[in-house]
Amino acid sequence: MGFAQFSRGRSRRALAVLFCLLISLCCEARLTATSRQKLDVQKHLNRLNKPAVKSIKSPDGDIIDCVHISQQPAFDHPFLKDHKIQMRPSYHPEGLFQENKVAGEKPNTQLWHVNGRCPEDTIPVRRTKKDDILRASSVKSYGRKKQRTIPKSADPDLVNESGHQHAIAYVNGDNLSQLWILGGSFGEDLNSIEAGWQVSPDLYGDNNTRLFTYWTSDAYQATGCYNLLCSGFIQINSEIAMGASISPVSSYRTSQYDISILVWKDPKEGHWWMQFGNDYVLGYWPSFLFSYLADSASMIEWGGPERVRHLHRAVNCYDVQTGSNGDWGHYFYYGGPGRNQNCQ
Repeated sequence: MGFAQFSRGRSRRALAVLFCLLISLCCEARLTATSRQKLDVQKHLNRLNKPAVKSIKSPDGDIIDCVHISQQPAFDHPFLKDHKIQMRPSYHPEGLFQENKVAGEKPNTQLWHVNGRCPEDTIPVRRTKKDDILRASSVKSYGRKKQRTIPKSADPDLVNESGHQHAIAYVNGDNLSQLWILGGSFGEDLNSIEAGWQVSPDLYGDNNTRLFTYWTSDAYQATGCYNLLCSGFIQINSEIAMGASISPVSSYRTSQYDISILVWKDPKEGHWWMQFGNDYVLGYWPSFLFSYLADSASMIEWGGPERVRHLHRAVNCYDVQTGSNGDWGHYFYYGGPGRNQNCQ
């Protein structure tokens, strides 16, 4: 009897010790995973946020770092270690390249300008914060699109078969407006250069309207990113920050504002250049980043991810209104209140 009680007591103590050990191991595993995530996030922040010559606090909470042009994220790419920056394109589609495309007085076009400007020989880079990365599903996926974001292909009779480039109008249900310069098929070999404006709380943590770019050479699988969140795009301009808020913006029954974006291929060097507005030549995507686009584009699309005909069926959610005048030519407005009691 006494021996049996002793055995049961010892068994209970052994189980209690084992239970405590399991709890300890589980807690340690959780702490290790948390510590690993913190370490990965900090390493990524160190890679993205280069040493700044000057930092500017924007009214919207962004911090704009003025990074020396030779230390920008693009030069993390192994193929760009000895790259000589091309400070201007050899060709401009509007005609001969002019000085005022790079220098001269410029209007305010981004919110951070009210608190300062970056000096010459630097580029403005929106500083990535820890919370920006933590909003992503993983450190690796931060700043990248998912594969399902491949733009819809054109109708078969519009597919480029004769060397011509076709423009296809789309409108957007995801708060962005952009253009795509495309090469290859819509499979795993898609090359894409993208630019426009977007509102993306997931990427930026707010609802501000922001300038953005994107590129990929493998249909969003392993290459490319938004803005300057990976090596690729080489910026030469000291006044416009990729991913920064655009100001002013249009609002209902008040002044309306628009932006213009120009993307073209330099026939001499083969790089794809980008211009914002009439005054800012921002930089270029080196041709070696791409396979098909290294030669030429096969298709151009502009607008957003949802076709016009989809929006006409839900006028309580989004609508399209067309117009024409002497200043803008033919144009259309699109948008609306989104989800509400009349739009479910």
